[in-house]
Amino acid sequence: MGVKQLKPRIKLTIENPRANGNSAFGPGIAELCEGVKTTGSLNAAAKNMGMAYSKAWRVIRETEEALGFSLLDRDGAHGSTLTKNGEKMLAVYQKLQADIQKRAEDAYKKLL
Repeated sequence: MGVKQLKPRIKLTIENPRANGNSAFGPGIAELCEGVKTTGSLNAAAKNMGMAYSKAWRVIRETEEALGFSLLDRDGAHGSTLTKNGEKMLAVYQKLQADIQKRAEDAYKKLL
């Protein structure tokens, strides 16, 4: 395999520079939020990712604390939905990730 068959992979993280700790909105949180959006359940989203519900709940809680707003509305046994801020963060993250990934791939090809 030559260098022309390779491609860069960008992993975007959006963080609150004022927050303590390492929690931020990155690929894992985006995947969890997408799963909640699709399934209506944090538990189902976590299972689809091969993640324990307790870990998913902890990661979401830590990220919400770091960002300073809620990503999910929880309704007990009725599941979860994304908040307006959660919907916006997911949409912005996905668009930004796709744009940056495309730019990196184009730049890589140009540099070769």
